[in-house]
Amino acid sequence: MSRLAKKTALITGAGMGIGLGVAHKFAREGANIVIAEHNEEASIAAAQALEKHGIKALSVVTDVCVKEQIESAISIANTNFGGVDILVNNAWGGGSNKRFESKTVEDMEHGLSMGAMSSFYAMQAVFPYMKTHGGSIINMCSLNGVNAHMYSLEYNAGKEALRAITRTAAREWAQHQIRCNIICPAAASEAYKHFAKNNPENAAAMLPPLGRMGDPEKDIGGVALFLASEDSAYLTGNTLFVDGGGHINGVAWAPSPTE
Repeated sequence: MSRLAKKTALITGAGMGIGLGVAHKFAREGANIVIAEHNEEASIAAAQALEKHGIKALSVVTDVCVKEQIESAISIANTNFGGVDILVNNAWGGGSNKRFESKTVEDMEHGLSMGAMSSFYAMQAVFPYMKTHGGSIINMCSLNGVNAHMYSLEYNAGKEALRAITRTAAREWAQHQIRCNIICPAAASEAYKHFAKNNPENAAAMLPPLGRMGDPEKDIGGVALFLASEDSAYLTGNTLFVDGGGHINGVAWAPSPTE
């Protein structure tokens, strides 16, 4: 399988969960992978596992909320592989589980920094290469923002801001053959497993129409592969709900707030 042969993908937060699943899917199709991940141990382990597919993988310890660090990760990718053809902004920074009136300025700043600004930094950093070569940018957003789920205000705001950023870039950068698309996933990631453990009844109630949470590699990675490959060469500015149908009527998101 070689749909991404000779391509390089930089994936943020690819040490585990959805990011790692996408990385494995890309690696199976021949892409070299750069993992921009804050957890050094997870990042190194992921790179070693990915190289078993016969590709090259680099671990770059990165705090994606720090502009200079994400720029450094992309510079390292450029030095080692000649550029970044595929950018997946996947890193997830969590948030507080509090009512709107209890949210702090710090909560909101974290949500906007993690959810929106980190991807903005990365997109600007890959632009010089993609401007002359084209490319695919895939940003992971969330139904939390689309459906305005309770108690996750800063996360919702950050992810919806990212959707606006993505669509704007799609329009402005279409002339350079840079495609920018959004995935709103529902998958059995570490974050979901943590939520399900603490809210088992709610987790059971919010299963999508297809009756299961998605697999990070097979379900989410498969759609990301489509967006990264030439199969989607005429697709840009779209939001794909890869959620087992959860977006159709919404999901029963009602965790217990901490404040």
